[in-house]
Amino acid sequence: MRVHQVVALPADDIGLVSIPIVGHAICAGFPSPADDFLEGTLDLPRWLAPNPPATFALNVSGDSMRDEGVFDRDLVVADRSLRPGSGSVVVVIVDGALSLKKVVLDGNVLRLAFGNAAMAPYALEEFAEAQLWGVVRFNIRWHVARAARGRR
Repeated sequence: MRVHQVVALPADDIGLVSIPIVGHAICAGFPSPADDFLEGTLDLPRWLAPNPPATFALNVSGDSMRDEGVFDRDLVVADRSLRPGSGSVVVVIVDGALSLKKVVLDGNVLRLAFGNAAMAPYALEEFAEAQLWGVVRFNIRWHVARAARGRR
């Protein structure tokens, strides 16, 4: 897992931006149906969301991205304006369903991988319709016990 170090935090006067929390939990594993509604908004400092119109958040459901540091009940923040590269964790729509995967370049073939070594990656052409919808910038994880899903 890669760790990025912040050398200096930006000045306090940069303000907050609100980004939408889209639908219900995104599947970190096999795709599941997603709702077409906003669950709320998340206020972030602009330096965490430099392109607010292209930034959104999703709740994670499942543990298949655990090797990438994304766990069940995390909140991922993704940016649609970023171009994914090999190794990027992305929000992808496969046959109309949202899912979270890792991009793997295998020669000239773009594959989607689970963040779990026990699960094999699959080529995008294996699906009728697949669209990369955003690159995950970071995830937020609770480190204290929480009530059951639905009560955050």
